[in-house]
Amino acid sequence: MEEDNWTQTQQRSLPVNSRALLLVNRHARQGEKRLIEATYYLEKLGFKLTEESTENPKHLSDIIRRYQHKVDLVIVGGGDGTLNAAVDGLVETQLPLGILPLGTANDLARTLAIPNSLAEACQIIAYGELRRVDLGWVNGKHFFNVASMGLSVKITQKLTKEMKRRWGIFAYIATALQVIWESRPFSAEIKMKDQSFRVKTVQIAVGNGRYYGGGMAVVHDATIDDQRLDLYSLEIEHWWQIIPLLPAMRQGRHIRWRSVRALQGQKFEISTRKPRPINTDGEITTYTPATFQVIPKAITVLVPPI
Repeated sequence: MEEDNWTQTQQRSLPVNSRALLLVNRHARQGEKRLIEATYYLEKLGFKLTEESTENPKHLSDIIRRYQHKVDLVIVGGGDGTLNAAVDGLVETQLPLGILPLGTANDLARTLAIPNSLAEACQIIAYGELRRVDLGWVNGKHFFNVASMGLSVKITQKLTKEMKRRWGIFAYIATALQVIWESRPFSAEIKMKDQSFRVKTVQIAVGNGRYYGGGMAVVHDATIDDQRLDLYSLEIEHWWQIIPLLPAMRQGRHIRWRSVRALQGQKFEISTRKPRPINTDGEITTYTPATFQVIPKAITVLVPPI
């Protein structure tokens, strides 16, 4: 097991012996084998743990609701999809969230500067800062990172759990390259306030946090508490035009390119000729027509102290 590299003399945000509901996605890339390790660290740090798991992540919010008066916080171990499955329960109960990054991409953890080291992530849950963060909302579904349509949906549809477990982040890269090669533009209308834009695009992404898709940035300066949504539309005609954009997309600086439309706001409406699936934090959860909004300071998360 990793050595703790924080001293335990730091001031705790949560009381000693806090009661924690520990939810781990055993199907996450590192879920099953890291559960014993996480339990060891958290109990050593003084948490009184109640462990629950489910074969279906969609039940996580129901489990959180069931324990809302019996625990002081919820600790979720898994990737972005697992966190997304738990978000509605967190909003309703307003229990603080601790994150153990056990998935493939861990984009929310990256946005919040939570390291992949399990020992350090546990220390942040014990000694970190309680921070209110925004959530995105689309058609009744909350999301942490990004909601998108187009390329990202096709990547989600092709990317199997087995591929993610076996190849990790390289599975995203290989699948993305295949999807880009097969991409075809679609028509959409984007509305914000009193403006309307008709676009032909291969990808529309609406971001609440900064990172998505295994470390790509929606916008270089986005934060998860800036009370805004960042939208980009990738308006290219041929698949090969995306290749020179890829390095800029890693840093969130693609918004400066002529073929990329970038908008900021608190609410967007997007419609398409026929319903198109929308991916929220890596899971397909709704379809167009869609209304996107930011929900400011929606939940509390334990993050590294500033």
